Amino acid sequence: MFKRRRKSVSWEIPLIHDSPLRDFDPRTKLALSLSTSLAVMLPLEQLAISALLYLILISWAGVLKPAARQIWRLKWLLIGLFLIDRFVVSLELALSVTIRISLLASTFSLFFSTTTPAEFRLALESLGFPYRYAFSLSLAFQNLAEFDRETKLIREAQRSRGAWSPPNEWKKVLKFTQDLVSLTVPAVVMTKKRAWTMTEAAYARGFDSPKRKPYHRLVMKAKDWGLILVAVLIGIGLIVWR
Repeated sequence: MFKRRRKSVSWEIPLIHDSPLRDFDPRTKLALSLSTSLAVMLPLEQLAISALLYLILISWAGVLKPAARQIWRLKWLLIGLFLIDRFVVSLELALSVTIRISLLASTFSLFFSTTTPAEFRLALESLGFPYRYAFSLSLAFQNLAEFDRETKLIREAQRSRGAWSPPNEWKKVLKFTQDLVSLTVPAVVMTKKRAWTMTEAAYARGFDSPKRKPYHRLVMKAKDWGLILVAVLIGIGLIVWR
């Protein structure tokens, strides 16, 4: 009988076109994401309340499913840290660390599931980032899905040669870890090669020119200023609440 093939996890973040945040300025969404992430510095009681309020925010923004997927991808990290903190330190620390990591992961989805790589680059440029750094960051975000697909191809090629046996028993966990190491070398080489090729192409097109200007200017609207005010109030409120 054929063994059931385990479903692979994709790290691609799909763009949600029908989100209310989709029409907002990317700088506004970046400010909102950064301000809400300040909740990680709160004690457990305030942190739990902030997490509930943040759940309402991402539900309104329509990014609840992407946020849940980001947290699910970190499930083994969350479980491991929870068990270590629970039995080594305390239950309070275990809950605090779990909620904080989950909050940061969902904040990542709040911005990147409603913003395109081009909008991300424009936001960085308008905030004063040099073009080469803004371009590199947006390019890394844009090629995240492609890197994920190529990594899967490497894994499938290694599996066809006898590697990557599913760790059904605890004694196979070490073997699975060794398989992960064997994936690291070709993945790093592939990433370096892609980065070098893109860098050469960018320089050939004059992307490092100091006179280069963005192809589009971001314009803040009234609703953007309103959301900026909300983000500032959230940040101040979290700092004072602490």
